[in-house]
Amino acid sequence: MRDITRPEVWAPDADMVEVVVDDTETIMARGDDGWWWSEPLPPGTLYQFRIDGGMLLPDPRSLSQPDGPHGPSRIVDPALFDRPATFSTDLRGAVGYELHIGTFTPEGTFEAAITRLDHLVNLGVQAVEVMPVADFPGEQGWGYDGVGQYAVHAAYGGPEGFVAFIDACHARGLGVILDVVHNHQGPEGNYLAQFGPYFTSAHHTPWGDAINLDQPGSSEVRDFLLGACRQWLVKYQVDGLRLDAVHEFQDDSPRHYLAELSDETRAWERETGREFTLFAESDRNQPTTVSPIGSVPGALGMDGQWADDVHHALHSFFTGERDGYYIDFGTAEVLQQALTRVFIHEGGFSTFRGQDWGAPVDPTSELYDGHSFVASLQNHDQVGNRAVGDRISHSIPLDCQAAAAALYLLSPFTPLIFMGEEWAASTPFPFFSHLGPDLGPLVTEGRAREFERMGWDAEIIPDPQSPATRESATLRWDEITEPDHARMLAWYQELLRLRRDRPELASGSLAEVSVEVLDEDTVLMRRGTTVVATTRAQDRLVEIPVEGKILAAWGEHGPVLEGHAVTGPGALVIDTNAD
Repeated sequence: MRDITRPEVWAPDADMVEVVVDDTETIMARGDDGWWWSEPLPPGTLYQFRIDGGMLLPDPRSLSQPDGPHGPSRIVDPALFDRPATFSTDLRGAVGYELHIGTFTPEGTFEAAITRLDHLVNLGVQAVEVMPVADFPGEQGWGYDGVGQYAVHAAYGGPEGFVAFIDACHARGLGVILDVVHNHQGPEGNYLAQFGPYFTSAHHTPWGDAINLDQPGSSEVRDFLLGACRQWLVKYQVDGLRLDAVHEFQDDSPRHYLAELSDETRAWERETGREFTLFAESDRNQPTTVSPIGSVPGALGMDGQWADDVHHALHSFFTGERDGYYIDFGTAEVLQQALTRVFIHEGGFSTFRGQDWGAPVDPTSELYDGHSFVASLQNHDQVGNRAVGDRISHSIPLDCQAAAAALYLLSPFTPLIFMGEEWAASTPFPFFSHLGPDLGPLVTEGRAREFERMGWDAEIIPDPQSPATRESATLRWDEITEPDHARMLAWYQELLRLRRDRPELASGSLAEVSVEVLDEDTVLMRRGTTVVATTRAQDRLVEIPVEGKILAAWGEHGPVLEGHAVTGPGALVIDTNAD
């Protein structure tokens, strides 16, 4: 493991590299393969690099940028990471909770987030998934425009705050998943190209030139990304990574970058004696993403992948939305397929994409199971990329959210709750950023034009650059005691208790789940002796043709226990083995 007190940098085309400390410039020694290094510096020292007499630059591998990506780097005390690794957990099948540090609390810091961890324990959550904390420009933002892949955003509390947060989670039995963005760099503060061939025009992504994974110099670029992953898992001791949009890793090399990451992660497990979990956000609908390396051609070895089709099936069924990428969703039959086979687009035609898409999931496969797929009713993408960041509870009755929650939380998938969802939070989660005067207005204008084309009134679209937009997204913890919010919170707690206590609900077997469509509004999901019956029917009594003990119920007027019926929308969870 590298000495984090010794500045070193890869700059293969440079004739001279200097390290600058307090206006003192020292020429660095040239090493092998384009590397430059200097003597160690005391912890707390601020330093920068200068290449061939050019501008001052931050260290690409800096662990701390106290003044943001444009300022100097800070040497972090190695003692921060000198703590025993006593926590280890497999996060496949664990109930996750996605949160954004900047809006999880009014303070927007790791320290403040720690004060809310007991709420998550009481909810029944088993892991927190933290949206990106890698350094990004400005004070506020989602983190997906990050440029410091090794540094922790200073406004959140820097590396010291993140270590304290991880340790606090582990002390409560909570695993930690970190969202990392390695498929691109943000547009502001991105200095990597000044050091070496980190990008290539041989491939194109939505953000421009691709990260260089297969062209000359790519070996060092891959090591740069792998080093960041190792840092989070081994040094910081997070338990898993969520890899953003892996379909944008443009890699034609014989060994795909994700396959290499999978193999390296297994090696780090052997080194540390801990378990690590890799979740991939992928748009490809390919089970090879979660197939072990070498098992089938193209296997990438990820432990899990986000299952957007499950989200779309739930959202469209309960809201009635059929626009955009929801066009092929919305029926009970589509929901039935999503809950049993994961993908709706499994090789057939995708209307939204205008082409055949995906490949089928085999429910009997020994290579993966239901826990290999992350299912959600809401997440940062599906809420935040709506024009006003509205949550599902802002447009449908709470009864519908409760019914949808019963299906995905008791499904064979790995469920992921979005922060505040458990009490139907009143706060939206719109997109926000804090870019400089050149880029900021362009982002504001671009999002306004995008949503105007979709029929939204430009006047109601929040300005991403306004502090008020971020403030509107901050959770209001005082509302969890209000009647409707408290009722929803109790429902989520009960569903997670059932998932924890009933073995068939903790199983990831896809072969042992079946879904029956009773009518266009009502579906039954069977998992062992447990039946989850949900309906979106409005204000009518729906009889459930299942006998047994009712374990949990939600309906506008409560269940009719004798007849196993519910006044819709609503849900019943029934134990068919009970006397």
